[in-house]
Amino acid sequence: MDQSTYARPTLSLQQATDLVEQLYGMRVTKMTNLPSYLDQNFRLEGKDGKRYVLKIMNVEDSKNSSLLEMQTLAMSFLKQHGLPAQTVIPTTTGKLMSMEEIDCGHGVQTYCVRLMNYIAGKTIAETPVTQKDLYEVGKLAATVDKTLQTMDSPNIEVLQKGDSVWSLSNIPLLEEYLSVMEDDPLKDVVQAVIDKFKTDVQPKLNFFRKGVIHGDLRHHNIIVKPDDSGNNEVSGILDFSLLMNGCFVYELAISIAYFMLENPSPLDAGGALVAGWESIMHLNQEEKDSLFLLVLGRLCQSLVLGRYNAQKYPDNKYLLKTTKGGTELLTKLMEMGKEEVQQKWFAAERAVKAN
Repeated sequence: MDQSTYARPTLSLQQATDLVEQLYGMRVTKMTNLPSYLDQNFRLEGKDGKRYVLKIMNVEDSKNSSLLEMQTLAMSFLKQHGLPAQTVIPTTTGKLMSMEEIDCGHGVQTYCVRLMNYIAGKTIAETPVTQKDLYEVGKLAATVDKTLQTMDSPNIEVLQKGDSVWSLSNIPLLEEYLSVMEDDPLKDVVQAVIDKFKTDVQPKLNFFRKGVIHGDLRHHNIIVKPDDSGNNEVSGILDFSLLMNGCFVYELAISIAYFMLENPSPLDAGGALVAGWESIMHLNQEEKDSLFLLVLGRLCQSLVLGRYNAQKYPDNKYLLKTTKGGTELLTKLMEMGKEEVQQKWFAAERAVKAN
């Protein structure tokens, strides 16, 4: 069988335990699996009682060590600037990441291994959120990206991932994956979004402001803990695997897409996120005009690529996590149309600012 089928690591708990003890000289007392997309994550506890996250990157991403170094740098850079990113733990030889040859049961392949501190709390996806929470998430997303603009490295050019299928610039690339949507009425909706993107958004791309962005500030990548006022305080920012040089408005659109999925009043969620974002970075007119289609584009990416990867890795239920809610939301937004949706977003934004 083609080894590319096995690009996703599938270490056993024992293999993961042995790896930590070998690389970090740490006695592991507990090891459990954590959900992940195409990588593999474990939560572990050392003999000293401290908890950590072990991240094993997939084979394809492990090939680009310069990119992985930039992701690690971004985490430490944000941490130094007071933002709650994870801290990478060095190996016994002082490495922040290690390339390891591992056999997961289908031949030896090379995987990038990193150990990070564990951030206590719940993902915001598991927590009821208030409008104040959403405002703070929008503010956080803009603050993260604004802070990343001052990060410097001789390898920063590796973030120019122009061919990434997850970049919102590349919505038209979804056409190559639409065969997974055969006999699904949603295929026509996705095609309609792609066509509208080509006519309405692509001509505006040169007006979008660009820089280094986290690229995936979704509800599963933000850890929170409750505060005394009944809201949530962000205690952690996770997963820098989609760090790229992209457009700032993409970060906002990505957050809106995923937070709308989990909210009983999805349009209000969009408005609160926009208000928080604009308290740090103001949207220009072209970015505002494109926000609706960018949000729809991310929902399409999540649905189509999730289904494509689920066919390759049928055991990974996490890949289809957005399927039901995403289908309903995408259909509803298309029925409402850009004018009505954006009107509600910006009305909700004004209401949040007024309060």
